[in-house]
Amino acid sequence: MVKTIVLIGAGSAMFTQGLVADLILTKKNWRLCLVDIDPQALQVAQGLAQRMIRYKDAPISLLASTERSAMLRGADYVVTTIGVGGRTAWLADVQIPRRYNIYQPVGDTTMAGGISRAMRMIPALVEIANDVKRLCPQALFVNYANPMSVNCWAIRQATDVPVVGLCIGTYDVERELAHLMGYDPSECTFNSAGINHFTWVYGFKYRGEDAWPAVRRHIAAHPPEHNRFSWSLFEAYGAYPAVNDRHVTEFFPQRFPNGYYYGNTLGVSAFSLEQTIEYGQRIYEHMGALARGDEPINERLFERAEGEHGQLTEMIDSIEQDAARRYAANLPNAGLIPQLAPNAILEATCRADRDGFTHLPTEGLHPALVAPLMQRIAVHDLTVQAALTGERKLLVEAMLLDGCISDPVSAERLVDDLLQAQKAFLPQFA
Repeated sequence: MVKTIVLIGAGSAMFTQGLVADLILTKKNWRLCLVDIDPQALQVAQGLAQRMIRYKDAPISLLASTERSAMLRGADYVVTTIGVGGRTAWLADVQIPRRYNIYQPVGDTTMAGGISRAMRMIPALVEIANDVKRLCPQALFVNYANPMSVNCWAIRQATDVPVVGLCIGTYDVERELAHLMGYDPSECTFNSAGINHFTWVYGFKYRGEDAWPAVRRHIAAHPPEHNRFSWSLFEAYGAYPAVNDRHVTEFFPQRFPNGYYYGNTLGVSAFSLEQTIEYGQRIYEHMGALARGDEPINERLFERAEGEHGQLTEMIDSIEQDAARRYAANLPNAGLIPQLAPNAILEATCRADRDGFTHLPTEGLHPALVAPLMQRIAVHDLTVQAALTGERKLLVEAMLLDGCISDPVSAERLVDDLLQAQKAFLPQFA
């Protein structure tokens, strides 16, 4: 039976290339529909996908359109990887707050940059979700777009569509921990819970035995040179935060005044955002060269590459085969962590089976690990309400509660600067 998967935001270079390779490797029949509102980006994605499919003579039919409605009708899987405003808007999210001494290395999840990003992502995703509800209500709707937690919260609140948020970050950190200890990851079991980009890996077993004592002995003998802040949280809380310092520092802005990070500046000399964006542009240009035929298609494109796409086909297989494999996924709290709001979106260890994704119980999660999440959940709530209503005052309050800025007058000015810079993508604030 041919299954239809619709990728909205197909111009996301690395994701599209990786997903096409993974679909080909399944050796199953697929109907792949690529959607992007940017005709040039769509042309690149379509060209590369066509070449990859032909190279492997894969049983995949390919369609592409700038209009999603025709693509969505009757779809089995819908995946969103959109980035409203592209790299230019992302850069503004981070560079404008620097005028207010706010420095962050990513700016897609929290602090001023992540909150600003949510304002333009949420209206677009709500529109997509409404189309999913109308045209393919039976589809599994998966979102990869950041800020993950608030995007999924807003979609569910505004549309009741049961979107699932997926991110490879926690999986990557779990593998890093296994490799740190020289363990085979297949012999390790992890439990995690938190919010996307700040998820506590609180359970770590190797061959059924608690691995944390061995980890503590290892880092005592070999102090980590990288992710020093994350390891300091491990020492304080007894659990390791995913996804390492590049993301986790943004959840503790008060600890890094003026972006000061172990002798460097976050987003500038440490985890440079400009370099990240330049790297993404180079990947896109390489994708364009492959799509045009300027570079040859070769077997390396079909090796299981790391990236956000990496587990999607496995998860789909686990659901279709009722295999009940374990993954990290973003779903409503619904009592998983009773101290947190029931509608908050939590990233935690899940089971993927015929019923979709289900959070597993969080036995062993120490109450102390919940405390740092509480403020973030409150910020998420304000961010969602500001994005859905266009209430400028709520947006200002979200910035203040986040802790990236403390002066109310400066917060108002920052919000006005961001709204002005991104006004083309903010219909709710018009």
